[in-house]
Amino acid sequence: MTSPSTKTFLVCHGAWSAGWAWKKMHPLMSKAGHRLMTPTYTGLGERVHLANRSIDLETHIEDMLNVIKYEDLRDIVLIGHSYGGMVATGVTDRVRDRITQLIYIDAFVPEDGQSLLDINEAGRARMQELAKTGDGWRVPPSPTPPDTSPADVEWLSERRVHMPVKCFETKLKLQGGALTLPRSYIYATRITPADTFGPFAKKIKNDPAWRYYEIDASHAPNVTAPEVLMGLLERIAA
Repeated sequence: MTSPSTKTFLVCHGAWSAGWAWKKMHPLMSKAGHRLMTPTYTGLGERVHLANRSIDLETHIEDMLNVIKYEDLRDIVLIGHSYGGMVATGVTDRVRDRITQLIYIDAFVPEDGQSLLDINEAGRARMQELAKTGDGWRVPPSPTPPDTSPADVEWLSERRVHMPVKCFETKLKLQGGALTLPRSYIYATRITPADTFGPFAKKIKNDPAWRYYEIDASHAPNVTAPEVLMGLLERIAA
């Protein structure tokens, strides 16, 4: 029997990454009595052998919808990290009855009809150029934040893979209109000069439809500040 306080956290992970990047969070979640699920999108992580140029945002939304369907998940606390905010928004739109709340961690928050490149003006030209100069359909990983430990840099660098550029180019289509369920945003305050997620944080901070939080961490707190992130997620989910 699961207790009423037991939550199911389902992670839509970031670009270049995969479920493995949430390794440090699993023992913390199970110790707190929660279930953490971190599936990997098609073409990344342990599914890199499936990478092909047709993979796009829709592929990754379908990946997550199938996890929800086949694992028969309900009352989900859905997490979208970074690029995963695009995926999580699309997933929530399609299975609104299965998601109890949505938590964005330093993530893109698209509106209907927007692609990641539409809402990441700072990175748009660079990503398109990198895809063109490489194999024509993939973008190499962004650098890890400067406060990442050398051991973690090594761990990440060995496992991060190139990302199909179509994932960044696909425009999100919301099928059920604007989202109305409880949503929270966690802004990581150890920013890079680009401050990619600052515009979302500023907009959301004063929006009564959202709960807004900050974390003293760089862009991937699941790697660099897992305990602090765990405390924050528990607080939000409760």
